[in-house]
Amino acid sequence: MSIAPGTNPADPAAAAETEVIDFCRDLIRFDTSNWGEGKSNGEREAAEYCAAIMRQAGLEPEIYESAPGRTSVVARMKGADPELGALVVHGHLDVVPAQAEDWQVDPFAAEIRDGMIWGRGAVDMKDMNAMILAALLRMHREGHQPQRDLIFAFFADEEDNGSFGAKWMVEHHPEAFAGATEAISEVGGFSTDVAGQRAYLIQTGEKGLHWTKMTASGTAGHGSAIHSDNPVVRLGAAVAAIGEYEWPLDYTKTTRALMEQLSELTGIPFDEKDPSELLEATGSASKFISATLRNTSNPTLLEGGYKHNVVPGSASALVDARTLPEQDEQVAAKLKELAGEKVSFELLNGGPSLEVPFSGLLVEQMVASLKAEDPEAVVLPYMLGGGTDNKHLSSLGISGYGFAPLQLPAELDFTGMFHGVDERVPTEALTFGVRVLHRFLAAQ
Repeated sequence: MSIAPGTNPADPAAAAETEVIDFCRDLIRFDTSNWGEGKSNGEREAAEYCAAIMRQAGLEPEIYESAPGRTSVVARMKGADPELGALVVHGHLDVVPAQAEDWQVDPFAAEIRDGMIWGRGAVDMKDMNAMILAALLRMHREGHQPQRDLIFAFFADEEDNGSFGAKWMVEHHPEAFAGATEAISEVGGFSTDVAGQRAYLIQTGEKGLHWTKMTASGTAGHGSAIHSDNPVVRLGAAVAAIGEYEWPLDYTKTTRALMEQLSELTGIPFDEKDPSELLEATGSASKFISATLRNTSNPTLLEGGYKHNVVPGSASALVDARTLPEQDEQVAAKLKELAGEKVSFELLNGGPSLEVPFSGLLVEQMVASLKAEDPEAVVLPYMLGGGTDNKHLSSLGISGYGFAPLQLPAELDFTGMFHGVDERVPTEALTFGVRVLHRFLAAQ
């Protein structure tokens, strides 16, 4: 691994802005598609790439492999005061699959078009990985030692359940995170247009994960007979009931604070019973935000039967439910009620909801880093409707935030590109982001 072409290490700031683009493109070109249930292209080459850059930055990365090709890499930058709690700065190397025929470009070619890098992982989350690497190299070239330890980690398998990545790491190698108290990672720190005002959303919470398989039981028989105990019919009714159910609005500390601050910013009253007008003012981010104001449950896969003229004895479906803090049991009970009799549930994957304060020194440093680059910035807390590897780190007592800073064009539907087609990130957003991230890390 050598210094990216065209960079001048004598000017670390300029080098970082060139390298962040090169690193992002290089990482996208590693096809690290993760189909779930252990089926993956693997992250080994991408992990080795990151490790090589970490070595350039004077670190001694450790490579961990939970299974062949399922690779994570971790390195620690020693701080001046070992008594201070360490900060984990982490990303994931895997991406969801992309069907090339649906894209305008090759999803793994990392083309630059219209000032944007196109490709799977451009926003989730090889952009942030590139910013971490470029900021890390800049700190090394400037000879900067942080006050506290900084632990840099790139995990496998975030796009499934972390069993080969962060979850495996905290279960088998918790020593890699010894002394850590806080963490930052993806899906926060990006800008959105709120009624003409640029606002940055820092993730201070994420919903819980409640993935279940529901199975309807019945009586098998010939397809030509009359069946009053058909599990396919029973499953269909359960799927419809769950899919059509509208969960009630329920505000957490994070979402209430966000709505109140949005109201103050826009002048639109916060109507707790109908916040739609306030949500509309947040533009493309409204889809992200609206999903955090209530529990959600979506049937995502159906299985039943094996032949046209045979009524099977059972049929099943997968349900993706995301839960608000401390509501897992409540959601599970409601799903059973909606599904009705002779439908059982099996929890396949679960993870805690997280909520941390939008206050304290770390948050102040995030806000200050953004405002140094964008003095007119408004910075708000928000909750993520999905999940991140912060869930796994939380089992070690580590408080996680989403802070992958990007200044984005108001017209770009950034949140809509997560797991979407034609995923892309502006190069100027990356150069802005690496400046903010470097400033934030230098303050540690």
